Amino acid sequence: MARRDRNEQKILDVDASMQGTLIFNDPVNLRINGNFEGSLDTKGRLTIGENATVRADVKGEEIVVEGKITGNIIAKKQLNILSRAHVVGDITTPILGVETGAVMQGKCQMLSRPDQKGRVFNTIELAKYLEVEVSNIMEWADSGKIPAFKEDNEWRFNRTHIDEWIAKEKTR
Repeated sequence: MARRDRNEQKILDVDASMQGTLIFNDPVNLRINGNFEGSLDTKGRLTIGENATVRADVKGEEIVVEGKITGNIIAKKQLNILSRAHVVGDITTPILGVETGAVMQGKCQMLSRPDQKGRVFNTIELAKYLEVEVSNIMEWADSGKIPAFKEDNEWRFNRTHIDEWIAKEKTR
């Protein structure tokens, strides 16, 4: 009798129409080839196959989209959208790959991974980090003097961009 390796990757290949909520607490290599509607929360690698149609909010670690997906996507590690993919929904991921020919409709927010320095500050956190008044931060952001972006009508600041800005300002 063959012994199974404990590190052997779990593979699940779904070629059916399904509806509901799927949650995977353990890493799995999941490939959806049929129709799925609902919500999907995975660990490991998720592939939306070329012939798949997914109408769901999707959360996962590594996600590859070859087919059609309508719904928001949160990829904790990486999202790859291949050439035949059609994505309608907002995307949040630290690493995004998009092949020529892919269709994307929605907002994309690329946040740094937790293991990187690229943390995102709000105005108060940045004021503490730079040891200046909040009013200075607001003035700099409003005038475009400091690298910033708006999220829900609030200024946000990527630490990596702030550190680069500080280094550049020191050389002036």
